[in-house]
Amino acid sequence: MTWEDADPRLVDSAADADDRAVETALRPKDLAEFVGQERVREQLDLVLRAARQRGGAADHVLLSGAPGLGKTTLAMIVAAEMAAPIRITSGPAIQHAGDLAAILSSLQEGEVLFLDELHRMSRPAEEMLYMAMEDLRVDVVVGKGPGATAIPLELPPFTLVGATTRAGLLPPPLRDRFGFTGHMEFYAPAELERVLHRSAHLLDVEVDAAGAAEIAGRSRGTPRIANRLLRRVRDYAQVKADGVITREIAARGLEVYEVDDRGLDRLDRAVLGALLKLFSGGPVGLSTLAVAVGEERETVEEVAEPFLVREGLLARTPRGRVATPAAWAHLGLTPPQPGGGMQQTAF
Repeated sequence: MTWEDADPRLVDSAADADDRAVETALRPKDLAEFVGQERVREQLDLVLRAARQRGGAADHVLLSGAPGLGKTTLAMIVAAEMAAPIRITSGPAIQHAGDLAAILSSLQEGEVLFLDELHRMSRPAEEMLYMAMEDLRVDVVVGKGPGATAIPLELPPFTLVGATTRAGLLPPPLRDRFGFTGHMEFYAPAELERVLHRSAHLLDVEVDAAGAAEIAGRSRGTPRIANRLLRRVRDYAQVKADGVITREIAARGLEVYEVDDRGLDRLDRAVLGALLKLFSGGPVGLSTLAVAVGEERETVEEVAEPFLVREGLLARTPRGRVATPAAWAHLGLTPPQPGGGMQQTAF
């Protein structure tokens, strides 16, 4: 049983069904209402204004960045700003070129096509997308073998908004066909406080400035996580207090859900705890560390490590994973004396 099967993480930046339902209600409807990502928002505003003045479809847009930072929201805002319908699909859903041809051939003029997880699209579909983006044409192959015939289909002008969490996996020919590329950064606490106040208003939740600051500080720089924590603290305030979220109520509520003052949850602390207590801070191999916390290697590497590295609590070295002085301080432990630690082999 994996960590996700046993206990879904409250600080997971991926969206579940509940998140998607709430995000629909909380999602900003235009760029003016969108909080954060100042540079991307300013650049995208220029692209969309220019397209409206020309009376044509906007250039294709590529948005990259970690989950939960607003890529889907911006895609919907592109459609709203252009007063165009939007069609939503994802890379994993397009496994054959025919799947993509069916979508593209049914697009209306000016329509926005949002392709999430673009890097996971199949190679044949990807090659078809090149022609569609650049030449507004797709070749549909009819028949098989020597008698196969390619029938060209002309496409109306449309705007593709692609989103990816792993821009490095996109082939250069695909990246080059996007007229605008925006990278989504993690949010500062002050920006998350603005997100939380806006969400609290829409959810009819009373939260003071100190309460919002407390939640923002534990949200790992991600609006989706901030909104999720807000909902859980709302539940705590409703059941255990008078419904008003103050700093004390937010701290007590998040303590119940085991999210500490830096946003670490049980899995994060288990990884750090094993690294510090069992292996004297490392270096230790990833497989050994995963066994020590009872998780799959991929879970530790892809779920826990990125945030721990970003927070400066863990470092990846050629010899293995190593805890930083900040990790010892965060867990309230004393580092071993030089020469007294265990030497581990990385594998």
